[in-house]
Amino acid sequence: SLARFSRPAPSPDRYGAAYRALLADPGVDAILALNCPTAVASSTDAAKAIATAYRESKSAGRAKPTLSAWLGAAAAAEGRRVLEDAGIPSFETPATAIEAYMHLIAYQRSQAALLRVPDGLPNDPPADRSAAAEVVARALAENRSLLSEAESKAVLAAYRIPVATTRIAKTPEEVARLAAEVMAEGGPGARVVVKIWSRDISHKSDVGGVRLGLLDPQEARAAAEAMLRHVAAVKPGARIEGFMVQQMISKPLAHELIVGIAEDATFGPIILFGAGGTGVEVINDKALALPQLDRTLAHGLIRRTRISSLLAGYRDRPRADLNAVADTLVRIADLAADLPGIAELDINPLLADDTGVIALDARILVRQAPANRDRFAIRPYPASLASNAKLADGMTVALRPVRPEDERLALDFFAKLDPEDIRKRMLGQLKQPTHAFIARLTQIDYAREMAFVALDNSGALLGVSRLVCEPDRERAEYAVIVRSDLKGLGLGWVLMQKLLAYARSEGIKTVEGQVLAENTTMLKMCRELGFSVTPHPADANLRLVSRHTP
Repeated sequence: SLARFSRPAPSPDRYGAAYRALLADPGVDAILALNCPTAVASSTDAAKAIATAYRESKSAGRAKPTLSAWLGAAAAAEGRRVLEDAGIPSFETPATAIEAYMHLIAYQRSQAALLRVPDGLPNDPPADRSAAAEVVARALAENRSLLSEAESKAVLAAYRIPVATTRIAKTPEEVARLAAEVMAEGGPGARVVVKIWSRDISHKSDVGGVRLGLLDPQEARAAAEAMLRHVAAVKPGARIEGFMVQQMISKPLAHELIVGIAEDATFGPIILFGAGGTGVEVINDKALALPQLDRTLAHGLIRRTRISSLLAGYRDRPRADLNAVADTLVRIADLAADLPGIAELDINPLLADDTGVIALDARILVRQAPANRDRFAIRPYPASLASNAKLADGMTVALRPVRPEDERLALDFFAKLDPEDIRKRMLGQLKQPTHAFIARLTQIDYAREMAFVALDNSGALLGVSRLVCEPDRERAEYAVIVRSDLKGLGLGWVLMQKLLAYARSEGIKTVEGQVLAENTTMLKMCRELGFSVTPHPADANLRLVSRHTP
């Protein structure tokens, strides 16, 4: 809240008293002082009263953001100078002062958003990256750039995105047989969908290659035969490889959405979300975001579209499962990061209602993976760097890059550190870690720094190694800390080896650090790892350690 006041009486002392009263009010977050010059009071004296009270509050540690608006030109010039000398911004009008205050609010909200801990996805099995990568690799080995719908859905299923199961038929006769199986599994009233399967046709509905709501196997066979004739007439060069048979998904109250991955010449991979269906280009309701995404960012992407108002529910349409939609966007962003061979991806439609989501159709274009690792505007989470290691006592630990949601683990980790270990590793004492402090350690820019965490089989944090790069990425400073009750098991060695291997892979030429002279254990490990150890030129209590990475 912003409290404002102007001169209630000629005496400048009233300004100082009012300012001090507002400082003492816990409901006041910031103060705006206003002055309009008159013939019976000095604007300069009023400014001096505010400046004095402001300096007192700073000395006592009770200062609040303070702005001022001293109206008038020549008459207010000296007052403005007094305020600015005290460190109080002065504006010519109240409106510009309020605008400046709102900039402060926006900045504070942005900083809070940067430090928030993102919600995790449901505790379902992790994505099967190898299965999805195998589908892409097989298509590339066959010199194909377009995955079939069945292959595209296999990639989506590997990332836990619900899909409509697809069966492949080579002939109309086989379509009839598979349609009978689908109807039997679906029970009374089940219907089927038949789609043409051709690597030369990316939009099947444009050539009459989709038939919905077929009632029996004979109708399904007739639909397949009719498709062959029609496609031969409108697209005679297309190679027909068969048909796809699916159960008809009936969700009359569901919304048709589009979710996708595209490549921007400037920003690299981007995530698309919007209203889907056959009229997607005409409706043109979409929003874009940069990966990576978490649930909060995904919900923000959804809200930037017009269809989000419909997803919230209206009349007889219940609210769609927005978390399911957001989780799909997060998984698509993960897919973009994990599989650089995917050039484009479209899920259209993605049906969404109050029971969840399901992808009815998908189209994926693949290419040879680009060599540029920094093609993303924001380097995504490097999941490929995860590995396991065995300690001296036989314990197996998981090593992986730190994630923002590790804040909860980090708080427990610091609680189990001996104060003396903290002093030696951090070159000073650490009070109770705050949210902002831990967030700066767990929410990192993977293009500029790296932190590896070691976890036991229960998920508890055992140790951390960290590397912060210089802007030119020629040099980087390291830090490593291990839980106090695990010293002597070789975990620090394992974390340092992981860090050095990462530095080599990134082309970082020199890894260096500062170690207390009394920290003989760390200095011994550094020497064993090939670091040079020299006295610090400005502090006899420190040693500089440095190693060139081959």
